[in-house]
This record gives sequence, C-alpha cells and structure tokens, in this order.
Amino acid sequence: MKYYNKIAAIAFVLLFTVGLFAQTRDMSTDEWEQEMARLGKQKVELTAEQTALKAEIEALKVKKSALGALSDCENETLKLIGATQADVDAFAAKVAALEAKINAKEGPKADRQAELDALKASKISALPRFFDKVHNQLQRKLDAWDDKPSEIQYTVVKGDYLWKIAKKKEHYGNGFAWPKIYNANKDKIKNPDLIYPNQIFTVPNLSEEEQAKYDKLRRNYKPAPVTTAP
Repeated sequence: MKYYNKIAAIAFVLLFTVGLFAQTRDMSTDEWEQEMARLGKQKVELTAEQTALKAEIEALKVKKSALGALSDCENETLKLIGATQADVDAFAAKVAALEAKINAKEGPKADRQAELDALKASKISALPRFFDKVHNQLQRKLDAWDDKPSEIQYTVVKGDYLWKIAKKKEHYGNGFAWPKIYNANKDKIKNPDLIYPNQIFTVPNLSEEEQAKYDKLRRNYKPAPVTTAP
C-alpha cells in the first residue's frame, strides 16, 4: 500500500507543479524555456521513479507468492515428521535453553550432553533451521568445554611448600596463588611455613577474578636486587 501512496504523491507533485507554472504570468521567453526544461527533466525523473516503484511492487508480489509456497512446503514437512508448529516452537525453546547452559558452562557436562543427545534424536532436529546448530554447533561447544573438577586432592611430599605446590602446572602455575590453598586447608595448616609429607590438601580452582589478581601480582613482582659484600 505504501508504494501506491508514493506513486500518488508523485502524480500530485507533477500536477501541482504544472498548475503553479500555469499561474505564472510575467516571464521572459528565456525564463519560460528554462522553466519548461526544468519541469521536463523533473517529469522524466519522477516517471523513472514511478516505473522503478511499479517494478518493485511486482517483485514483492512474486516474493509473496514464493513465501506462500515455502509455507506450504514447511507444512508438508511437518506432516512428514509428525510434528505441529507448537512442537517446533517448543523444540526451539529447548535448543535456546541448552545453548545458554552450555555457554555458561552450567554443569555437569554429562547432563548437557544427555540433553543434546535427546535433541539430536528428535525428528524435528532434521529441519534446516535446527540441523546445523543441534548436530554441529552445540556439539563443538560441548567438545571444547574443559570440564575440570572444582577441586582436587594433593598429597604433600618431602620438600614441598605452599608456593611450590601452587606453582605446579597441574594446579595454578603461579606461586603467588598459594593463599588459595592455605585458606582451603586452614584446619590442617597451623603455620603456612610448616607443612608435612603425607598431608592431604584440597586444591580448589581459582575464579576468573582470582586468576587475574594472582597473574597481576606475578607480572608486577620485582625481586630485590642482589647485593654483594664489599
């Protein structure tokens, strides 16, 4: 409808311009010819725009017809897989919810995999709008999910101290994070400078904030200069 309105507006502009021009009395021959040339050019431009709008309208009609055919095709597909539009909408909601859980690494990971496997088993997952996300994208995200335990147990050996334990690659890779181990095992550690073989300590994961804090401490650390005796 908006295109027909625009065509009507173009026609109105042409009529208004011609009417206004007709009311003009005191014009020289040169001015008359210039005005006629300007109006002629404007008419050509507006006619071209009108033609373009008509072509756009016809293209939209064709597109509308094609969309109708696509809708019929989708309805036939739903019949083939024994699903209704309500089933598709519910499936879409499940896909979105699972993707949010995976992105947030809402564990356990095994439960998320079980949810994804259930979605894959649904015939609805074969629809083009779902297939790649369900069978490829979400699986890749799950495969890339490093499902580390929230904490591990470490048995102290001779020569260990908290800095050394924290610096181990399998723990934090950063000796400055030793307070994390100390705070998690205060019931076993009376003095952080004194730990003993065969003690079993809990080594919890660092949060992102803690990781950033201890990394900053390590970067900013400057050892005291070594002085030599005179």
